[in-house]
Amino acid sequence: MKMRAPCAVGDLISSALPQITDRLLEFRIRRTWTSIVGRDAARRTRPDGLSGGTLRIVVDNSPWLHELTLRAGELTTKVRERFPEVQALRFALGALEGDAVSVAPKPPRAVVLTSADHADIDAAAAAIADSDLAEAARRLLVTARRFPRTPPGSRGAV
Repeated sequence: MKMRAPCAVGDLISSALPQITDRLLEFRIRRTWTSIVGRDAARRTRPDGLSGGTLRIVVDNSPWLHELTLRAGELTTKVRERFPEVQALRFALGALEGDAVSVAPKPPRAVVLTSADHADIDAAAAAIADSDLAEAARRLLVTARRFPRTPPGSRGAV
């Protein structure tokens, strides 16, 4: 029996599932997107889909949309050099994956200082001879204790 030459798994999958070919191409484009368009443009864009040889690119704001539309010819050439299946680019305004626009961080809640906290702060500030500097340190220490970065009592608490 004659042995067949080895072939790539991607080729086998593509021949078994022809509809996956476009998906694999989209994946390869996404994986190399930064090297194609550059780091600045890649931060503001994401390849979104390929249909009929046209690659849809989502852009996160209007100024970048305008910039990339003006550079469409240059970018199409760069993409086509690596992926001849892509014949044109279409830019669209939209949100990128991972945009946290709708989720704003909650402001930190102030912790009520105890008399022991005030005593610690006063003792630390008393060690400073300059009265203006001591008062500034006192304000800083009060703020640090009232708005800790870690929960009170855990490692790293101020």
